[in-house]
Amino acid sequence: MKLTILGGGGFRVPLVYHALLGDRGPGRITSVVLYDTDPSRLSAIAAVLRQQAAGAAAPPVVTATTDLDEALRGADFIFSAIRVGGLEGRTVDERVALDLGVLGQETVGAGGIAYGLRTLPVAVQIAQRIAAVAPEAWTINFTNPAGMVTEAMIPYLGDRVIGICDSPSGLGRRAALALGVDPSTAFYDYAGLNHLGWLRGLRSGGVDRLPDLLESADALASFEEGRLFGVEWLRSLGSIPNEYLHYYYFARETLAAVQGVRQTRGTFLLEQQSAFYAETGQHPEQAFELWQKTRAERESTYMVESREVADAGERDERDMAAGGYEQVALSLMRAIAHNERASLILNVRNRGVLHHLDDDAVVEIPCTVDANGALPVTVSQLTDHQAGLVSAVKAVERATIEAATTASRATAVKAFAYHPLVDSVTVARGLLDTYVEQLPNLAYLRP
Repeated sequence: MKLTILGGGGFRVPLVYHALLGDRGPGRITSVVLYDTDPSRLSAIAAVLRQQAAGAAAPPVVTATTDLDEALRGADFIFSAIRVGGLEGRTVDERVALDLGVLGQETVGAGGIAYGLRTLPVAVQIAQRIAAVAPEAWTINFTNPAGMVTEAMIPYLGDRVIGICDSPSGLGRRAALALGVDPSTAFYDYAGLNHLGWLRGLRSGGVDRLPDLLESADALASFEEGRLFGVEWLRSLGSIPNEYLHYYYFARETLAAVQGVRQTRGTFLLEQQSAFYAETGQHPEQAFELWQKTRAERESTYMVESREVADAGERDERDMAAGGYEQVALSLMRAIAHNERASLILNVRNRGVLHHLDDDAVVEIPCTVDANGALPVTVSQLTDHQAGLVSAVKAVERATIEAATTASRATAVKAFAYHPLVDSVTVARGLLDTYVEQLPNLAYLRP
């Protein structure tokens, strides 16, 4: 089978290839095509993959191209992991928001809206090419903001595009391990939007074990989300939020922490990865070693400001051992390709599961996956608080999609102003004006 990775020069591509190298079953991926618009990045990542495969038996054959149609043709699966505007764009997303006094995280708040506005036009063009060149392929969308981008691609690809994220599965696994439960046997009653969801139940042996977890302060303190949100708040909620909800529940403290650092997360990653690609270009024989070193530093500093606000300490090895989005993607591919029934938390159309949203709204919920794709399963309904926040952010997502598809400045202002972390229409207008001024990819929204 052929897998095409869009954004094939991206830093995290070797994680996907590592997962493929470990898949020895029949019907596995035998061909990987890397597509990217940057030849130098493609060359660097291709060198990493070659060294990764050293000594492996019959590793997937890797080729690279800057021709989109060539990359898509004949693909069985397509991973979309693009970053329009690169990390340079992310640094603007973050800094503009912070300068105007609001949070500028990559996918949350103003930064996420700016990211979406420059990504959605490209994602739609890609979806149109997939529909024309590889209509039978399954598209697995990693591109952030994942729920928003997946919803924008569905009109062209239908249910053959599925969004994924590793945050929900990582949360579920950590919660299960804190209870001494085998994560592979548990059912996670999780629901919301991408980067905006809650674990409301954890069933094992027919019993919901989440109340036991909330009762034990020691168990809660043993994993990342328990330390981020604290025992008292988790017990008040009666659920375990996705780590990204820290930006909502502790917005003021996180904003102050981010404003107080020398560089934003985007600036750190830009400097770090620029050094990696430059050094790999000079020493391609050390590509894999350089990548491993860079990745270790990247993972250890993830969400560092939120952990500092919560006094959560360094990331625990167990918190990083759940397997990332590449494992979710591999499980999804296996289930579809081999008709092996699997249960995964995915970004798919709602289809009436969450009653306060329409059927076509892309939500993040547990699904049963087989050769027919992903079918959402019944979960408990959101509380008033959860439903209110989800509805507000879904309105933001849809206003962003509309602004990107119609080039409407007025709708783009609404997207910013609707967001719970943007507290003023005046600020919303200032955000749009400054982003348009500084981001070439937003030229379509100039007055």
